[in-house]
Amino acid sequence: MTRRLLLFLALCPTAAAVELHVQFDALERMLTQQVFSQEGRRYVHGDKKDKCNFAYLEKPQVKGQGTLLLIKAHFTGRSALNFVGQCVGLGDAFDLVITALPVYRNGFIGFQEVTVRSQDKSGYYIRKVCEAMQTSLLKDFRYPLESEAQKLLEASNAPGYTHQVRKFTVPDIHITSDAIVLQLDFELTIR
Repeated sequence: MTRRLLLFLALCPTAAAVELHVQFDALERMLTQQVFSQEGRRYVHGDKKDKCNFAYLEKPQVKGQGTLLLIKAHFTGRSALNFVGQCVGLGDAFDLVITALPVYRNGFIGFQEVTVRSQDKSGYYIRKVCEAMQTSLLKDFRYPLESEAQKLLEASNAPGYTHQVRKFTVPDIHITSDAIVLQLDFELTIR
């Protein structure tokens, strides 16, 4: 891949940016491998050892909805006390719909304009879960795009040469019918 990129850059020296298209099915696989990594689940509270106090997401599906990323996932959670071997408290399982506008800030992809809602249920517990997840996604979701791109672009296949990425920016992110498209702008120096 590095040789093709170098050839492209050599043939197109006036290219100002590179578009990276990440197809939604590839994004789903990445999420499953990197984020939903505990038996296909992503624990957002507690873990599988605690039978009465946990929350997790599973089965992510990613699509586009206009300018927003649309993520569907199944939520299962319980907020209860263990009382004589029985869980006493609230809990439920339902499908969530998350919409978010992906943005690039300080080397990371994050979200803004996040909404989280149940696809087909309502109730006190469900509203509280959706509110907490919306706040968490706005504040805590960050993918280290710049450092990941540097690792990939600086990996040298040719002995005796080193690659250095500088001035990495993402001037635009947009959603198409089948992919998230990132416009990458950077300087690649070969020594």
